[in-house]
Amino acid sequence: MVGKTEKRKRLIVGLARERNLVTVDGLARHLQVSPQTIRRDLNGLCQSNILRRRHGGAELFEGKLNQPYDQRSTTNPDAKKAIGEAAAKIVPDGATVFISIGTTPEMVARALTAKKGLTVVTNNLNAAMALAQEETNRIILPGGEMRLPDRDIISDEALALFDGYRAEYGIVGVGGVETNGTLLDFHSSEVRIREKICANSRMSILVVDSTKFGRAAPAVGGHLGDVDRIIMDKPPSGEFSPLIEAVEDRLEFARGPMS
Repeated sequence: MVGKTEKRKRLIVGLARERNLVTVDGLARHLQVSPQTIRRDLNGLCQSNILRRRHGGAELFEGKLNQPYDQRSTTNPDAKKAIGEAAAKIVPDGATVFISIGTTPEMVARALTAKKGLTVVTNNLNAAMALAQEETNRIILPGGEMRLPDRDIISDEALALFDGYRAEYGIVGVGGVETNGTLLDFHSSEVRIREKICANSRMSILVVDSTKFGRAAPAVGGHLGDVDRIIMDKPPSGEFSPLIEAVEDRLEFARGPMS
């Protein structure tokens, strides 16, 4: 059951989508609560990088939001499952693994339930709950406010958590990939955490389905050639052929290159 605070935050985000800019006083009058309550709500939404503070109020962060998590989880599910199974084969029992947010990293976590004795550091609650089925695993989560309905944490605490550990394998997803290989996400904090995971892993593994190639997102950070291993379902459209050729030495197709 959704609480009053969460319902109010969802209304605030909806109003921000309609009006671009919302004010503390205007929201207080519209929602019939105190300005102090609105300020607390705005602080939480800004910390989660959903809104960005402006004088007297807030606006949508970076102008573009991702699709709802449950909608993304039903997009290209067979491909994501195949990618998850291929990535899980790389990870042995007893390994230390970073897992980022996103639906494809979640599918890796689900495939990893066959492993034992993993130490998993993640800000993806969906991944954590999947791996909690195996009692020999150790699962480490950050503090901070959980984003709903995504069920993840992209706070400063999450960044600090990944900075405090070293992993053998870092599993990361991405919001989009440009034709020149630039990696895109929907919030700058997602970029920072992805880059921290890659920097602190012996092997960084990007799991990305073909629909992400050419998909737009506002936050820029990293390049396809920066990661150690790339696991995809199948090659993207022809305009990405030069990019794919440039990274083919580290690329694996979960379904085979001609599927």
